[in-house]
Amino acid sequence: MSATGQRREPGAEEASVAEVPPFGPTVGHLQEGPLCCGVLSLAQVITQTESHRQRLLQEAAASWHTWATKVQKMKAVYHTLNLCNIDVTQQCIIAEIWFPVADAVRIKRALEQGMELSGSSMVPIMTAVQSKTAPPTFNRTNKFTAGFQNIVDAYGVGSYREMNPAPYTIITFPFLFAVMFGDCGHGTVMLLAALWMVLNERRLLSQKTNNEIWNTFFHGRYLILLMGIFSIYTGLIYNDCFSKSFNIFGSSWSVQPMFRNGTWNTQVIGTNPYLQLDPAIPGVYSGNPYPFGIDPIWNLASNKLTFLNSYKMKMSVILGIVQMVFGVILSLFNHIFFRDTLSIMLQFVPEVIFILCLFGYLVFMIIFKWCSFDASVSRRAPSILIHFINMFLFNYNDPSNAPLYKHQQEVQSFFVIMALISVPWMLLIKPFILRANHLKSQMQASRIQEEATEDIEAVNSSASVSSGRRASAGAHGAHDDHEEEVFVTVAGQDYRVGRICTLQLSLVPLHLAELSEVLWTMVMTIGLRVQGWGGLVGVFIIFAVFAVLTVAILLIMEGLSAFLHALRLHWVEFQNKFYVGAGYKFAPFSFKQILDGTAED
Repeated sequence: MSATGQRREPGAEEASVAEVPPFGPTVGHLQEGPLCCGVLSLAQVITQTESHRQRLLQEAAASWHTWATKVQKMKAVYHTLNLCNIDVTQQCIIAEIWFPVADAVRIKRALEQGMELSGSSMVPIMTAVQSKTAPPTFNRTNKFTAGFQNIVDAYGVGSYREMNPAPYTIITFPFLFAVMFGDCGHGTVMLLAALWMVLNERRLLSQKTNNEIWNTFFHGRYLILLMGIFSIYTGLIYNDCFSKSFNIFGSSWSVQPMFRNGTWNTQVIGTNPYLQLDPAIPGVYSGNPYPFGIDPIWNLASNKLTFLNSYKMKMSVILGIVQMVFGVILSLFNHIFFRDTLSIMLQFVPEVIFILCLFGYLVFMIIFKWCSFDASVSRRAPSILIHFINMFLFNYNDPSNAPLYKHQQEVQSFFVIMALISVPWMLLIKPFILRANHLKSQMQASRIQEEATEDIEAVNSSASVSSGRRASAGAHGAHDDHEEEVFVTVAGQDYRVGRICTLQLSLVPLHLAELSEVLWTMVMTIGLRVQGWGGLVGVFIIFAVFAVLTVAILLIMEGLSAFLHALRLHWVEFQNKFYVGAGYKFAPFSFKQILDGTAED
């Protein structure tokens, strides 16, 4: 009950006490209310501003890629438009472009669609014009052939209508690689790696990365796939799988006739660490060679390296010379197409004579010896190497080396003389003719300049410019002739030196086989020798080490070595015979290449 006699509610009294300040209202407290409202309003505005800015930035981030793409496309379009000329009517533009003839209909259809979409009444006109500029080279590729074309273009882009080596490289490059990398085990690992990249190429393409090593392997996935397939094939030919051989059909050699003949007995075996099978004894060699590849008994022989070295060296000589002759034949098609009669008579003909008289004859001797001497007369077989050396020395009085056939001396002397004649024919005649053309061009250019200066009354600015251009053209042509003269001389030297480089085909597989055998002997056999349960654990650990070393040393290092040698064999021994590579690539306008960053300037 209050002083006025009225009853109050307890809640109202407590609320009244809580709202009344203990010291009474002051001036500062009266001003605090509007100030707090202003602060709260500013805080609310700042919060809303930050929220709006965050929302705008999120929307911009979501659209950033689209905007960047549009800017790149607009920049590329306007940059291309700046290269065009404006018509005198100021209503259309004129552009001089290169385009594939096969795509002329598609280009005209695209121009008509653009006219319809823009609502223009100006009909697009396409007219073929004559140009003194050499056309670019366009080789249409797909995802399979692009890797092989890149290998060729790395040597140099071919001139317009020049023979393209890429279709032949699709087969010859992985095959020559496999000749040097002949192991079906390593080839299987390479095939599986390439097959994984091929089967998952869509997913891997979507995961764009800047790792150059990975991009190099991925873009060459089809090349690696073929290299793996051919390596399995040559590995089966060599009968080599991780330095071990397969005995599928059974060996054609037998040791039992050596005992039955009495050549071998217990005493001979005990006193001789190495025994040699004599194919002349009936039954030692069945007469039927191993159906496919090398006989597995050679994997146990102590003279395995000697036999394989001889086999692979002869095989590499045959393959290398066949490839080089094929390259020389392709040069004839280039000369015929460009109507270069001078190169046919003074370059192609002596090249064919030189290579066939020397190295073609070497291939003939190899095959002739294989067909003429069997196991029964193998001891009397002459040495091809000694015959080939004596051929250049004109030495035919060696009683220890019997001739291969009758009249061998006359035939070899004729071949050597023809090869000697072809050398100056190939190196000297064409440079002298080019030199004469060079002097003739200089005389014509100087005569034009003298006539232009003597005729003072008729001279004008246009005639002076024309004379200067003709003189400059003559000097440029003379400079080209001088460069071609130097090229003929250097190419001729390289042509003869390059014949020996094909022996690398036999050295690399021998190196790879020895490394593979060392890894198996020094690493894998350690785990196989351990007895008991410890060997079970040890073989897993040893196999892991063996697998890592195999991939790191044999697949990557030796595979890269074989790849580089195959690349050199194609660039130097094959393409150098017919491919100049002095052109420039056709670079069409492509939004895809621009956005990917692969467009050429």
